[in-house]
Amino acid sequence: MANAVNIRHYDVVLAPHITEKATLLSENNAVVFKVADDATKTEIKAAVEALFNVKVKAVNTIVTKGKTKRWQGRPYKRSDFKKAIVTLAEGQTIDVTTTI
Repeated sequence: MANAVNIRHYDVVLAPHITEKATLLSENNAVVFKVADDATKTEIKAAVEALFNVKVKAVNTIVTKGKTKRWQGRPYKRSDFKKAIVTLAEGQTIDVTTTI
C-alpha cells in the first residue's frame, strides 16, 4: 500500500471542522478539517489519503484569524487556526462522525 500511515499524519489533521457551511460543502464532495498551522497542502493531502483511505482531488487552505473578545471586562484574543477544505474524487466519502 502506497499510503502507509505515518505518525506525522495524526499531527497534520487535527479534527473535522463541523459547521453549517461545512455541511453544505459535503454535498459537493468536500470535507473541512482543522489542520496544523505549519502543514502544507501536499502534507494535508497525503495525511487524508493515508488516514481515511480515499483519493483527494484538491486541497484549499484558509487561516482564520482569532477574534478579540472580552471576558469580565478584560480583552483577550482567540487563537488563530488553519483549516483545509479537502475535495474528494468522485465516489469517495469520509464519515466525520467516526473516529480514526
